[in-house]
Amino acid sequence: MVEVILFHHAGGLTDGVLAFASALRDAGHTVHTPDLFEGRTFDAVDDGVAFAQSHPPGTMARRAAEAIADLPADVVYGGMSMGTARAAEAVLERPGARGAFFLYGAIAPSWWDAEWPAGVPSQAHVNSKDPWREVDAEEEYAAAVPDGELFVYEGSGHLFAEPGHPDHDPDSAAMAIDRVLALLADL
Repeated sequence: MVEVILFHHAGGLTDGVLAFASALRDAGHTVHTPDLFEGRTFDAVDDGVAFAQSHPPGTMARRAAEAIADLPADVVYGGMSMGTARAAEAVLERPGARGAFFLYGAIAPSWWDAEWPAGVPSQAHVNSKDPWREVDAEEEYAAAVPDGELFVYEGSGHLFAEPGHPDHDPDSAAMAIDRVLALLADL
C-alpha cells in the first residue's frame, strides 16, 4: 500500500473529491487531502477558478507546499483539474515521488521549465470533449513524461469522476478509478 496526497479541483474539497479519496483508502492506501480553499467549495468550475484567481499569484502553490511540508516525499501525488498543477509541482520540486495521477487534465513539464524525473510513473485522465481540455498540454505530457499514460474517455463533462456533479459519468469514473488503483498497486 502507498501513501497518496490528493489535491482537489476548483470546486474545492467537495464530497466528490472526498469520495474519490475514500475509494483509494478502501483499497488500503493512506490518502491526505489538503484543503487549499480553506473550507470554501463551489458548484461551478468557473466560480472556483475565479476564487483561486482572486488571490495573489502563487497563493495556491504556497498553500499546497505548506500543507505537505511535514509529509513524506516518497508518496504518490494526485491532482484533479486545478490540482494537477499542485501535484506536478510536488513531483518536480520534492525529490522522491513514487508516482502521480492527474484527473481532468494533463500537465506539461515546460510550465515549470523542468523535466519529469525518471522512474516516476504517471497517468492523466481526460474527457475527449471537455470544454476545459488542453490538448497541447496532453501532447507534451505524452511526449515528455516517461512512463506517462494518457487516457482519453468519450465524454464531454469536466469532472466526470465526481459523484453528485452534473458532469459525473459512472462508466468513465469506474475506468479511471480502476486505472489509478492499478497504478498504485504496481508501486
